[in-house]
This record gives sequence, structure tokens and C-alpha cells, in this order.
Amino acid sequence: MFAFARSAVIKEAFRPVIIFRYLCRELLFATLAVSAVLLLMVMSGRFVKYLAEAAAGDLSASILFPVMGYRLPGFLEVLLPMGFFLGILLAYGRLYIESEMTVLHACGFSERRLLTYTLAPALLVALVVASMSLYLTPTGLERSSGLLTADKSRNEFDHLVPRKFVATEGGKAVYYADSLSDDKSTMHEVFLAELGSARAQTETDYQVVIFAREGVQQIDPDTGLRYLVLRDGYRYEGVPGQRDYRLMRFSSYETLLEMPRLRERESDRIESASTMDLWRSDDPRERANLHWRFSLPALVLVLAVLAVPLSRTNPRQGRYLKMIPAVLLYIVYLYALIWVRGAVEDGEIETPASMWLVHPPFLILGLLLLGGGGFRRSPRRADAGKGKRSNG
Repeated sequence: MFAFARSAVIKEAFRPVIIFRYLCRELLFATLAVSAVLLLMVMSGRFVKYLAEAAAGDLSASILFPVMGYRLPGFLEVLLPMGFFLGILLAYGRLYIESEMTVLHACGFSERRLLTYTLAPALLVALVVASMSLYLTPTGLERSSGLLTADKSRNEFDHLVPRKFVATEGGKAVYYADSLSDDKSTMHEVFLAELGSARAQTETDYQVVIFAREGVQQIDPDTGLRYLVLRDGYRYEGVPGQRDYRLMRFSSYETLLEMPRLRERESDRIESASTMDLWRSDDPRERANLHWRFSLPALVLVLAVLAVPLSRTNPRQGRYLKMIPAVLLYIVYLYALIWVRGAVEDGEIETPASMWLVHPPFLILGLLLLGGGGFRRSPRRADAGKGKRSNG
């Protein structure tokens, strides 16, 4: 008898742990599945964009996957909160549809405890999002920007595509080559139109066109300047339709290749700045980005409070009925944060900390939805209270 009572006590003690593990497993699996689908959609779109640039010769194909890898945390920091929000709706919606949540409530499991159990994985997801928004994302943006900058600074031969017209970065010349050598160091059957000559800038119809059998790149060891050396060709100079055309045949012709000008947008510089640099800054745009980084983890916790009451589902209605209003609510929440951030950056709102005023209304809404059916006493406790009053 004593052994049986002891076994019952042990089972009663471990029951909350078993339920907690079960709910966490369901939530995390649903979150990973939804986040993976969202990430695949976003990454595929961005990859197609980079692939098109590589096919056009504006980007080296060798840096596609490193750049995508460095940009991954930036995608996840926004997709994970939405994935966790939808994961709660799907996981708990299934429990309601299959009456598992009804059994839990009948055994004394209140929605107050359900919210408590949900906040534990929510805190884990919030920590992951915080690590991305505060460190991994700016570091990844900085390194991907470095790769793109280094790729842009390479010579035009690395991006040149045979039998395709390619303009230089400075826009002062247009190249065309019928074929390239294997190491892309030599062009064959070269066409070159110079657009930036002094006379061409004063006379819009004036043209300088060069045809050559081959062209190679040479770098001056003293100055580091790059020159295109054309061999065995012709140079045509003049205005089309007039007779004063100048024709020159050459065995070797050199033209200076302009180094590409690398331009960095202000928004890219701020987003790739470290969190400590933003913390020390007094610039409103940098402070807005700092508050945005801290708002993303808070977004996860508030969404957890919203998702628990929104996941209540009638088995006869289906678990996807409330998905549309829940997703619309998430879009409004995220758009409010983005709007306040943009208003601070544009100077319409002077206080960057105003971004934190967006969270309380949605947190209060979640608590009100919980109060509508969640903060009631469990059936077991209610029966115990009635028993005490009847005995009294």
C-alpha cells in the first residue's frame, strides 16, 4: 500500500514536467517547420536576384553562397518571430482539434499555466533572435559587404561575358570581346567604344571606336594603375555622317582603366555597425536602429502572449479559421514597429525610444484575450473550493 502511494506521488510530481516537455516539443517542431518554409521562400528570391547579377557579369559566381550565408541571420531575425507565432497557432490548434487541450483542462491544467509553459520556449527563441539582431546580423552584413566590395573592385575582365557588351564601372567605355582566354586575362576580337574622351564631352555626336585583334591587362608596378593594352587594331575617331573621320592603325594601343568607385549607402553602414557603436552614438538614425535590434526579442515574448488565446479553436471550426486574423494582427504589429522606426529616422519623431510604445498595446490585448477565457480556476480547484464551502 505504501509503495503504491509513493508511486502515485512520484507520477503526480513528474506530470507537469512531462506536459511541459510535450508542449515544448510540439512548439519547437512547428516553429522550425514554419520558419524553414518562410526562409526557403525568402532565400530563393534573394538567390535568384544574385544569380541574375552573376549571369549579367555584375557579380562573381564564386561569392554567391558566402554572401547568402552571411545574410542568413538578417533573414532569420525577422522570420523566427513570425515562425514562432504561427508555430503556436498550429501546435495548440491541433491540440484543440484533437481534444487534447480539453483533456488537459479537465485535469486541472489552466490557461495561466499554459501561458507559463509557453513563455519558456518563447524566452529561448527570444535569446536566439537577440543573438542575431545584436551580433550575428551586423557582423554578417559587414562581411557580406566586404565580399561585395572586394568583388566590385576587381577588374572588368573578371565580370566580362563573351559576346556581350559590358560598360565599365565609371561609365567611360563599353567593351565587347568575341572570346576570352581560360584565365580571362586576354580578350580576342575586341571592340571598345570610348565615351569619356574630352572632345566627346563637348560634342555629343563625336565617337571613338577601336577594333583590335586582342587585348590584355597590365598593371603598373609603381603606381598600381591598370591599363588595357590592345594589339593589332584600328582606331576610328569622328562624327558619324561627316568626312573628317580619322583612321589610325596601331600595333599597340594603351588606355587607362578607371578604378571602380565603391559607394556605400548610409543605411547599409548603420545596419552593419556593431551594437556597441550604436550604443555610444547620439545620431537619431543609429539610435533607432539600436532600439529596433532590442525590439525584435521583445516582439517574440509579446507574440507568445497573443498567440495563446488566439490558438483557441472549436473542433467543428477547424484550426485554420483563426490563422488569417492572427496573421493580420502580426502584420499590423510589425508594420507599427517599422513605421515608428522610419519616423524616427526621418525626423518626424524626435525620441528613438518611442519604438517601445508599440509593444504595450499588443501586450494588453493579449492579456485581455486571455482574461476572456483563460484566467479561470481549473475544474479541480473549483471543485475543491466547493467541497470546502459545503463542509463548512
